[in-house]
Amino acid sequence: MIAGVRALESTIHPTAVVHATAQLHPTVEVGPYAVIGADVTIGPRTRIGPHVVVEGPTNIGADNRFFPGAAIGIEPQDLKYQGAASRLCIGDGNQFREYVTVHRATEADEETRIGNHNLLMAYSHVAHNCVLADNIVIANGVALAGHVHIESRVVIGGVLGIHQFVHVGQMAMLGGMSRIDRDVPPYMLVEGNPGRVRALNLIGLKRAGFDAEDLKLLKKAFRLLYRSDHTFTQGVEQLAHWSEHPRLGDLYRFLNTSLADQHRRGPIPGAK
Repeated sequence: MIAGVRALESTIHPTAVVHATAQLHPTVEVGPYAVIGADVTIGPRTRIGPHVVVEGPTNIGADNRFFPGAAIGIEPQDLKYQGAASRLCIGDGNQFREYVTVHRATEADEETRIGNHNLLMAYSHVAHNCVLADNIVIANGVALAGHVHIESRVVIGGVLGIHQFVHVGQMAMLGGMSRIDRDVPPYMLVEGNPGRVRALNLIGLKRAGFDAEDLKLLKKAFRLLYRSDHTFTQGVEQLAHWSEHPRLGDLYRFLNTSLADQHRRGPIPGAK
């Protein structure tokens, strides 16, 4: 069953099916009825739970855990897909809960990429060509459409949809059951259908170690962008004067790129 696979026989359940070209570190555990396909590489101490399916080309790092029923590296739900050997790359220390689905990219030279220490809760979906950074929490039933980019330390509430090509900035929080159809700026709390910027994600920022001066400046930036008489574009232009500050610089660069890049969907509006 496992001829050619670099793994200890005692770590692979006898009912699991592992392709001969798969490369498993000796410390990998594979549970009952799991299926590991061709061109899959799995790093140290990763645990593959019962009934998990991993297809390739997929590269998985160390210390990941896949709970029962997860489907990883499946070909994309994209009508443009023509069988290309696109990739999925997963970093270290991630958790993929029950029935999470993560798809490979569409074209041969493209990849879906997930970073490190992310938690994807049950039934969440990551579509083709998505890029997730690090320390992200995605709650149950969230659906990410194709080409979505999520920066680090974002928290996404349950039963929420994110439109294709949307970018979500670092340390933002997205409220459950929202519709996210435009870019979410860093540090903001977004909620609603359609989603709107409601406030700064103050609790998340404090937990991340932002000091009083950081929070004071971000509150000024929030008022400038969403509570002043300026248009939003004028507010972003004014924000450029504070861009040397690391936190405000990140916010300014995100918003300026979102407004200027024709391939982006533009920033999500503030609540009226």
